[in-house]
Amino acid sequence: KGEPVYGIRWRAVGHYNKATINANGRAGAVLNLRDASRPYPLQADVRVGSTRAQIEGTLTEPARLAALDLMLQLSGESMADLYPLTGVVLPETPPYRTNGRLTATLRKGASVYRYQDFSGRVGGSDLGGTLTYTQRDPRPLLAGELVSKQLRFEDLAPLIGANAKPGQAAPRSPVRQPADKALPVAPFRTERWDDIDADVRFTGQRIIRDVDLPINNLQTHIVLQDGVLNLKPLNFGVAGGTLTSNLQLNGKRTPMGATIDMTARRLKIKQLFPNLESMRASVGEINGAAKLSATGNSVAALLGSSNGEARLLVENGTISKFILEAMGLNVGSVIIAKLFGDKPVQIHCGVADFTFTNGMGRARTFVIDTQDATINATGVVDLASERLGLTINPDSKGMRVFSLRSPLYVGGTLKDPRVSPDIGVLALRAGGAVALALLAPVATV
Repeated sequence: KGEPVYGIRWRAVGHYNKATINANGRAGAVLNLRDASRPYPLQADVRVGSTRAQIEGTLTEPARLAALDLMLQLSGESMADLYPLTGVVLPETPPYRTNGRLTATLRKGASVYRYQDFSGRVGGSDLGGTLTYTQRDPRPLLAGELVSKQLRFEDLAPLIGANAKPGQAAPRSPVRQPADKALPVAPFRTERWDDIDADVRFTGQRIIRDVDLPINNLQTHIVLQDGVLNLKPLNFGVAGGTLTSNLQLNGKRTPMGATIDMTARRLKIKQLFPNLESMRASVGEINGAAKLSATGNSVAALLGSSNGEARLLVENGTISKFILEAMGLNVGSVIIAKLFGDKPVQIHCGVADFTFTNGMGRARTFVIDTQDATINATGVVDLASERLGLTINPDSKGMRVFSLRSPLYVGGTLKDPRVSPDIGVLALRAGGAVALALLAPVATV
């Protein structure tokens, strides 16, 4: 093929959906517009608001636009901005840039677009694959396969509003994250889910977090059908084990309905914290399962209305204040610091079994057996208000740990837990069922 011959230079300026359009480019000769036997060359640089599309390639039968074959570079602040331009529903993302080949066969109401073998970056993550957009009734279909060799965990955060800083709204969200709340309140945008169906498989080969948590091999099959989003499965490799789950979000309901069925198998404790010297000899494992249903339009609302159960089993592990802080578990780190100070504690076995009713998690069983004490816990965690009402009863083994002879009462919130031997102070600050949970052990004496 020789170099394309252009006969026209063009420029366009205007507005579309309140966004400024600024475009320029080149095209073939005017006389060639009716020549169906010759591909018609086109080059363009189009900016609509913060979105930019750079194209170069050919059109087939440009007078009636039967097909196209273009190299396409797309970039912008968020993939969600492509919706008013293309009708393709995509999530909020960090700034992105992609480069690939766009081909299409164009027929009224039945056009097929294929963005093939593209590569690029979304935030600090790489992304590549092939996507096909098919016009059909009653909704178009977006299908394909995507792969990220190195996926930053923080680039996933906008999907659930977890990128909001305390007291601020998540980027591009009108809802502020309350400074005293730990669970994300940014709403899911389900109003567009009726506009498109999707069938996309995604693989994230390696996932990077700010802390060294070994997550890899994310695999999910995303199916959006008639406003109902299924991730079946949604699987991770974590610390030498597996985290498998099925998730459904029903955008047809108001508020949105959700179900999740999750299982954790054989997570190696020493691989959870590979940089901690005290963990390298640990042979312990973590297993668990959760099955929950809920309604709500944010992570906070879903957890605050959840019903179901969750279980966790720890065998032959080591725990400390610093380990729990590294995991972001404020409540656990405060409790362990009160019981054992800063030193690592060897766990022989630990079992936690919670039921959830309308967001109220109640401990059916919570027992941790360590070399110094057997620890039992009772009470509730109210995910709707994020308030805590737990009683920790340590049974010291012998005379080695004198501080483990009195109960501890856990109040406060997920964001600001309070641990004290004085139940009266905590109960006064708690409310409703949480205060009753704190006072119940005393009432039975």
